[in-house]
Amino acid sequence: MRVLAIDTATSAVQAALVDLDGNGDGLDGDDLFLTAFRREIDGRGHVEKLAPFIEACLAEAGRTAADVDAVVAGIGPGPFTGLRVGMVTAAAFADGAGIPVYGVCSLDGIGANTRGRALVATDARRKEVYWALYEDGAREGEPQVCKPSDLPETGADYAIGEGASLYADQLKVPAETAPVYPDLVKLVELAAPRLLAGAPSEQLTPLYLRRPDAQPAPGPPR
Repeated sequence: MRVLAIDTATSAVQAALVDLDGNGDGLDGDDLFLTAFRREIDGRGHVEKLAPFIEACLAEAGRTAADVDAVVAGIGPGPFTGLRVGMVTAAAFADGAGIPVYGVCSLDGIGANTRGRALVATDARRKEVYWALYEDGAREGEPQVCKPSDLPETGADYAIGEGASLYADQLKVPAETAPVYPDLVKLVELAAPRLLAGAPSEQLTPLYLRRPDAQPAPGPPR
């Protein structure tokens, strides 16, 4: 099964083609193969870069849209504009190709690769972070958003993610200094049970966690 994976929930604009084999149980490295990958760190470049990245991945693999069997998209949490670009693109590609699309929490693309008790934090802008706790790769509870200084006591051994590196001096736990972004192969792995079972296509629901910056002006329309 050939899967197009997309994530734009962070400042990393990402697209990949991932080949998936196996039966959905006990997947290992031999069941997932990264065929083509594009990433650029540009928090304002999602609109301009994502579609060309998808085209480049297909060209590198010698494939066309007709060769893709499913789409997996990171559904956030993430800033409104960037996240919306990725999800709309994923849904449009799947609809045009007549294939299913599945959503995965973008934080899980980082947290599912962790060991021990980890705080995963990405940049939410407005001097805030999107965050969630993971115990040996399993998320505890739902993603949250707040200022780094307002994070509750988590008992985490360390923090990881773009937000963790950006606000390392404000966190109550040691933070990885290099920013880490959602792993597209991991997103496909997390969606694998649905993919291999032929589950119905999903309506992608973004995890915005807050209202967009742009709001309609108060009062009646003029």
